[in-house]
Amino acid sequence: MKIRSYKIPFLILILTLSIYDTVYSQQDSQYTQYMYNTMTFNPAYAGTREVFSGIALYRNQWTGLDGAPETMNLSVHSPVGRKVGLGLSITNDRIFIANETAIDFVFSYIMNVSENGKLSLGIKGGMNLFDIDFSRVNTGSPGGGDPNVQYNVDNEFAPQVGIGAYYYSDKFYAGISIPNMLETEHFDDSNNSTAGERMHLHFITGYVFNLSQDIKFKPAGLVKLVSGSPLQVDVSANFLFYDKFSLGAAYRWDAAMSVL
Repeated sequence: MKIRSYKIPFLILILTLSIYDTVYSQQDSQYTQYMYNTMTFNPAYAGTREVFSGIALYRNQWTGLDGAPETMNLSVHSPVGRKVGLGLSITNDRIFIANETAIDFVFSYIMNVSENGKLSLGIKGGMNLFDIDFSRVNTGSPGGGDPNVQYNVDNEFAPQVGIGAYYYSDKFYAGISIPNMLETEHFDDSNNSTAGERMHLHFITGYVFNLSQDIKFKPAGLVKLVSGSPLQVDVSANFLFYDKFSLGAAYRWDAAMSVL
């Protein structure tokens, strides 16, 4: 019975889409361990590790609930020469009746700006494929559906362009980015509703404290801002032992806690 009660927010979402002409919300994927997946939301991070790097991520929230949020991400990046970084990121987001896939190609240019500090400027371009299946909506009416939502969207294409800047040294880093600068409307050919993408502003920072020869303390923070949604703040504190083993915790303001 408790599991079924969680379906209420999804029904409210669909009803809201049916009532309002335009809906704006926070659409970007959320990453609890954001400090290890920076290139996904800041293209300037590509190549800054100075070695070929890759990450595969899978996130499943509210496990066992049909239609629960599910995110998969694969990203790789590498330096090319001394000043250029290249990367590729593929992200798939699923929630209830929506399925969204983003494929981005990333380019960065890295400059020396101080004795041990570098500034990287990045840009990414790609595409977004958006599917929505209203046949999965059960409104409780005879026949199992609502005539106002009896249409689907299959592989709707939208371009993506993002920019970012990332400063880093041996102990400190800070970056600011807009992962997608284009505000695209989804299923706008329908007479029922449209859903609009909004620009998200990300700010990330972190520092490394050497507590001893073998132990490092690595606090980090991420701030995400988008019009129409509450400010999202993530903070984390990790300890790195012998440059191999990490242990720590993270907190998303007024939302969740996690252990690493």
